[in-house]
Amino acid sequence: MQKKFDFDLFVIGGGSGGVRTARWSANLGAKVGICEEDRYGGTCVIRGCIPKKLMVYASEFSHEEEGSRPYGWTTKGISFNWSQLKKSIDQEVERLSQIYQNLLTNKNVEVFFERGKILDQHTLLVGSKKITAKNIIISSGSKPTTINIPGNEHILLSQDVFNMEDLPPRILVVGGGYIAVEFAGIFNGLGSKTTLAIRKKYVLRGFDQGLRKFLQEEMIKKGIDIKTETTIEKIEKKEKSFLVHTNTNEVLECDAVVYAIGRVPYTTGLGLEKAGVKVNEKGGIIVNNYFQTSIDNIYAIGDCIDKVYLTPVATTQGTFLSEYLYNSKDFKMEYKNIPSAVFSQPPLATVGLSEEDALEKGLVVDIYESSFRPLKHTLTGLSEKTFMKLVVDNKTQKILGAHAVGKDSAEIMQGIAIALKCGATKQDFDGTIGIHPTSAEEFVTMRTKKG
Repeated sequence: MQKKFDFDLFVIGGGSGGVRTARWSANLGAKVGICEEDRYGGTCVIRGCIPKKLMVYASEFSHEEEGSRPYGWTTKGISFNWSQLKKSIDQEVERLSQIYQNLLTNKNVEVFFERGKILDQHTLLVGSKKITAKNIIISSGSKPTTINIPGNEHILLSQDVFNMEDLPPRILVVGGGYIAVEFAGIFNGLGSKTTLAIRKKYVLRGFDQGLRKFLQEEMIKKGIDIKTETTIEKIEKKEKSFLVHTNTNEVLECDAVVYAIGRVPYTTGLGLEKAGVKVNEKGGIIVNNYFQTSIDNIYAIGDCIDKVYLTPVATTQGTFLSEYLYNSKDFKMEYKNIPSAVFSQPPLATVGLSEEDALEKGLVVDIYESSFRPLKHTLTGLSEKTFMKLVVDNKTQKILGAHAVGKDSAEIMQGIAIALKCGATKQDFDGTIGIHPTSAEEFVTMRTKKG
């Protein structure tokens, strides 16, 4: 006789991946429960992508105002109110979180506002209540990496930025990844004197080298002070400000220190070891191609499996897993040619292989690059430029990678990603009519190989 469980499926974690899995499985007929210790929506909605992108929009208005005057606009008495921005973002985040809850309840998913812990293969402790489930899915997400240095109690992590009561006049952002780069652009645009400290020579390690150099130059032109090959050794409190001591013997004075040096799987305290669920050295849950852990009825998706830290990846994983469990559909999760964007200022977007990745794979490649001043800035006089790059297989002429820095690059790259998914060649690009005048047309008009 088959054992009766409280749920067919129980999901730990109410972020984008967990919510997608829960409601999709419920729609396929499963009895589903889900728990979340914070608000529903997870990192992306509550303390990441959405509020940060709204801050990016807010910070861009200062640059727009500067460039509007040659177009005939007269601007007077412009000021910025941090409290109003914070209030607006908080309201939007709360609205989205409620939508996530409604998506679940509308599919008859039982929602718990408690932390979940696995007790054994089929049993969980949710708050103080024991619950049984035939299948368990862990979608606990990730958390910011912390650092152990003297004075680290003064550090703000990326998620703390959204709770700041005031805009700091001087701010130091530590980190060279996309979160640090985005926050540096935000604070600079909102009017803070912004310094970015990075360990390497250029920002965004792992991205195409040409993009890294170009973006860094553009950030500096916008007024961000970038301290390269710099690490922080100690932070001292000085009345209302901080003295930050670096490995270069420089002491930086600022009013806030934000650390954004990466993220790690958030898997501590979930009872994984006791349940026999294996993890890697970073705490990432080890799964097979079907997101099955070392325990056959326990699965994991999203950031907590330490693979690709992107919301659309987590939601796709959740959809595929739901279809596999409750609709008998086999799947193969494809990680090739995943497009991504950094909402820096100017923004950066990419899909496919970087030039360095292609060469490392032993491929012979043709490189096409273009750097130009967008039409808009022919009147503004601003020096901001756009950069575009194609990495092409010399033998097959297939596009292996496409990269861009400039306004609307993320919007453009979504379409380019479809082309790469379909196996487009350089001849396909060359034979496509451009939309004029746009920056995007540069992708179909680049004809000269880089020497």
